[in-house]
Amino acid sequence: MSEIIRPVEYFHVTVHDRPGEGFWIYSQLKKAGVGLIGAAGFPLPGGKAQLSLIPEDPKALLAAAENCECDLSAAKRAFVIQGDARVGSLADVYGRLERVGIGVVAAHAVGAGDGRWGMMLWVKPADYDRAGKALGV
Repeated sequence: MSEIIRPVEYFHVTVHDRPGEGFWIYSQLKKAGVGLIGAAGFPLPGGKAQLSLIPEDPKALLAAAENCECDLSAAKRAFVIQGDARVGSLADVYGRLERVGIGVVAAHAVGAGDGRWGMMLWVKPADYDRAGKALGV
């Protein structure tokens, strides 16, 4: 099986960079029944951290964020890639973008077990449509 590449909407929330902040956000999403396709977190300057959330249902995430008073960003776009693990998967994805002169802003890839892998991939907003075409979406 080749990779399944799909465009997704994601949102981010900025929190204090201290123990329990991620737990609180993810607990609120769990209570609201919000499923996530992916998530990433990283520190920001000034004692803050950013959590990027790729929801299965963006409307459900927006509703949950209102209920827990989480200050979500506007919707942004990324790609989720899933497929059978094989040598060269990442090189092939990056190669498709390199051939059309698009750089990757950020990416997180992981083996998912049972011979599967997945990746979240971000490009500059101005490159998004061209990246989608290069990736075959």
